[in-house]
Amino acid sequence: MWDDFGEYVSKFINGKNLNVAELAIGHFYDVSNIIEKYDNINLIKTDIKPTQEDIIKDDLKNPNYNLYRDIDLMYSIRPPYELQPYIFNLAKTIKCQLIIKPLSGENLSRKLALMKLKNYKKANFYIYDFR
Repeated sequence: MWDDFGEYVSKFINGKNLNVAELAIGHFYDVSNIIEKYDNINLIKTDIKPTQEDIIKDDLKNPNYNLYRDIDLMYSIRPPYELQPYIFNLAKTIKCQLIIKPLSGENLSRKLALMKLKNYKKANFYIYDFR
């Protein structure tokens, strides 16, 4: 499933350079490891409690907008339910594409009703484009 998710992101790129942010990465690096293999992707990873040197500390409830200024696509894998509206508002402010992959069986916050369910091979996630 994670390979399929990474493949979807790479198809979104379609050969162009892309600035991507993974929000609230936690301890799960499968997707970022796939995405970092692409030379034309500049990936930043953020979390409120960074667990690796290359993860930038940021509080999504009070984000540092300068970190995301040039982001084309942001995504979050299994973000806590209460953070989803903050992630949505950040993407809306930045005007980028947003992908949220909630926990299996978990619905999105009702505040994210604009997002559309996307199925790509074995991956399913919600997506919205603010551009």
